[in-house]
Amino acid sequence: MNRSALLLSFVSALSLTAAGKQPAAPYTFPTSGEKVYQAYCASCHGAKGLGDGPVASSLKAPLPDLTTLTRRNQGKYPDARVAENIQGEAMSHAHGTADMPVWGPVFRTLDSRSEGATKIRVYNLVKHIETLQAK
Repeated sequence: MNRSALLLSFVSALSLTAAGKQPAAPYTFPTSGEKVYQAYCASCHGAKGLGDGPVASSLKAPLPDLTTLTRRNQGKYPDARVAENIQGEAMSHAHGTADMPVWGPVFRTLDSRSEGATKIRVYNLVKHIETLQAK
C-alpha cells in the first residue's frame, strides 16, 4: 500500500473513531501476530516498532519506541500492559486519544462470532511485539 492510500485509510479510521464508531479494518488471520502488526500497527509504529511509521509524523504526539518496552520495564516484557493498551483497557496517551483507534473493539468486529479469535489475535500481536524488543 502506498503512503497516500495508507494515510487516507488512517485518517478515515480516526474520523470514525472520533465520531464514536469503530473503523472498518482489513481482515487478518488471528494466528499471525506479524501480519496483524503489519496491518494495524506498522503504519504508525513502523515495521520494526521504532515509532517511525509512514503516518507517525502526522500525529500530534511522538510515538513510543516499542523496541524498548522490556528495557523500560526493568528487563521484563510487560505483556499484560501491552495487551491492555491494544484492547483499550489501559488508556495510554496514544491509544486513549483520537490519535489512534483502540483495537480491541475493532478486532471483535473481525470475528464477531468468536471472542476466542479476538483473544488469539491480541495474544499473537503481543507476542510479535515481544520479538521486536532490543537485545
